[in-house]
Amino acid sequence: MEFPDLGKHCAEETCKQLDFLPLKCDACEQDFCKDHFTYAAHKCPFAFKKDVQVPVCPLCNNPVPVKKGEIPDVVVGEHIDRDCKYRPGKKDKIFTYRCSKEGCKKKEMLQVACDQCRGNFCIQHRHPLDHSCKRGSRPVSIAGCSAARASESKRWGALNTLSSSWLAQQFRT
Repeated sequence: MEFPDLGKHCAEETCKQLDFLPLKCDACEQDFCKDHFTYAAHKCPFAFKKDVQVPVCPLCNNPVPVKKGEIPDVVVGEHIDRDCKYRPGKKDKIFTYRCSKEGCKKKEMLQVACDQCRGNFCIQHRHPLDHSCKRGSRPVSIAGCSAARASESKRWGALNTLSSSWLAQQFRT
């Protein structure tokens, strides 16, 4: 025993082991051995001051901010009593855009609007031919005009190419 003052005893009541490299708890400022230096291992009463976990509300699943020195359970309880946005009877609707086609009751998450009649339709009835579009005698999109122009130019050759605006005008009348 040449160095009787070297090392410190573990502050845990059930341990008291002499440790030559003790670890000091940054919350309660006591010395512990390697087995008891964590907050949970020595049941540190001041762990909530240093523990930087953000509690989540069990009802609305939103994080609840906790300031240093506050007890997380108390803050979450206050959040539930005052600020919690959870309403048990009310659910947010995901499929809100209903199809405008007669007899169709489908709903979509995103709005699918017809360029000609401005109606809102489901994926199955999104094309003007599928929902019997009333606007215009022949429902043709820009892509349809391009396809028609390509087929016309192949048929008549390069000299007789049609412009897309002229072709679109022909389809509208």
